[in-house]
Amino acid sequence: MSDPDLVNISDLNQYLYCPRRLYYLMFYQTQGLNVYLADGRALHHRQSRRGGWYREVYLRSEDLHMHGKIDVVEKTGDVIVPVERKHGSRYYENDLVQLAAYALLLEEYLGEQVPTGFLYLYETNARHPIEITDLLREKVMKTVEEIRSMRVDEIPPFADNPNKCRKCSAVTYCMPYEARLLEEA
Repeated sequence: MSDPDLVNISDLNQYLYCPRRLYYLMFYQTQGLNVYLADGRALHHRQSRRGGWYREVYLRSEDLHMHGKIDVVEKTGDVIVPVERKHGSRYYENDLVQLAAYALLLEEYLGEQVPTGFLYLYETNARHPIEITDLLREKVMKTVEEIRSMRVDEIPPFADNPNKCRKCSAVTYCMPYEARLLEEA
């Protein structure tokens, strides 16, 4: 059961991609299914198992106002790190923030610093070590507060980059092209 006062960490990624997208997902439950989303889900499901890690670890924190399911929690020696798996061949700032949020949850749960995480990219089969910096930590907390302050009667602006709309699973609800035409008229 999800606490409405807690932000789902995957929503940080959605919000940083496009606040309007998250608005439709949050207030109208309009998660459409497009080829990118379906393929990403299938990749997560088919991911093979190997030793030394735990898959889909759920953590929550009232103090941080967040909850989420970490794709993989891996222990290498004495170091525990979150691993976030992504569909594409590259990663973006929103992916770094999502990974940092998982690190913050792990830190609270373990009572110790989590200085690094990994982004695994399916298309390249590569793992990228990401330092969990103070700047990323601050971005996590700022984004959590922005999401918590969202209201149904305040529709966020369109994505800063209209090309993002082509791959968006909420495009049929948001209708950015049509809405822009109406706003211009």
